[in-house]
Amino acid sequence: SSMGLPGCIAVIVLLLISWREGEAAMFTFVNRCADTVWPGVLSNAGTARLGTTGFELPPGASRAVPAPSAWSGRLWARTGCAQDGATGRLVCATGDCGSGTAECAGAGAAPPATLAEFTLDGTGGLDFYDVSLVDGYNLPVLVEPSSGERPGGASSAGSCASAGCAADLNAMCPAELRSGGGAACRSACDAFGRPEYCCSGAYANPGTCRPTSYSQVFKMACPRSYSYAFDDPTSTFTCAGGPDYTVTFCPGATPRSASLSVPLTMCPCS
Repeated sequence: SSMGLPGCIAVIVLLLISWREGEAAMFTFVNRCADTVWPGVLSNAGTARLGTTGFELPPGASRAVPAPSAWSGRLWARTGCAQDGATGRLVCATGDCGSGTAECAGAGAAPPATLAEFTLDGTGGLDFYDVSLVDGYNLPVLVEPSSGERPGGASSAGSCASAGCAADLNAMCPAELRSGGGAACRSACDAFGRPEYCCSGAYANPGTCRPTSYSQVFKMACPRSYSYAFDDPTSTFTCAGGPDYTVTFCPGATPRSASLSVPLTMCPCS
């Protein structure tokens, strides 16, 4: 019938739209560390999983992983992973998820670990992202939104700035927070478990849970990271327009870490 063709075209258009919505963003993991890292991925409850929950990433390598629309979860890197001779299980010195394999399969990182946290297409259609040291630190991580896809550039909602920590916190970690022979730095909450460090009990609100001498060490080294649970809200970044994201481990190994101090929209070098 003559109605067949317009109906068919409408279906194709709808399929194309839903396909584009289905793939919200591309995460590109980049390893600039001197050693192999094993990125881990944990999707939040009620959100679709990514195609991988963990993999091996040699020095200088990168891997792109698509994310479904409205995905939320956390990304991190495991270090010092090796096959246990007796059991054959993969065991990691930091950030271990306990799965015994490269895939973390729904398990999170054992602290201390630097976490990159994302909520794509959240309130007001914005992406929310941060790099958190609330669970401690194991290596530097930088999150950079792509600047290419946003209509209106710098005027669009959200700063789309790079977030993260390029500093070597292990080198300046207070002795009582050191972990794994200097391979990682615990948060004060993880090390001491006290409510004033964990923002729990009587300290379970921003009014009472204030920065501590420990969280301030993290904050001074990494001003674009979350240093404790109620760190000031400028530690969370937003971006509109559905950009892709590059997550770089050990970004200080390249000049790109210079973009840490400049919003990405103004950086001519990226």
